[in-house]
Amino acid sequence: CNSLDMHKADTVQAPAQEDPMKKTYVQIMRELREDNYRTQQEIADYLGTSQTMYARYERGANELPIRHLIRLCEYYHVSSDYFLGLSQNKKGPAGHRR
Repeated sequence: CNSLDMHKADTVQAPAQEDPMKKTYVQIMRELREDNYRTQQEIADYLGTSQTMYARYERGANELPIRHLIRLCEYYHVSSDYFLGLSQNKKGPAGHRR
């Protein structure tokens, strides 16, 4: 193994790991529900889906449809960036109000 081979090995990197402290939307979705003292059934009813399907969204077994993302952001009064873990600002940019 020469120094050129070692250098090549050093440049081939695995994709960057996500920040371990950054929450996923699945974690945030559950925290929002629990922080608001809601059951999965209550939120499922609000979304017009079953509790079983909502539990699958919350576990990450199924992707959350965008229509549900929008409704949940409205329900919890949070920005989609916050819900998706892209921002720590719950309300979004100033002046972005409905």
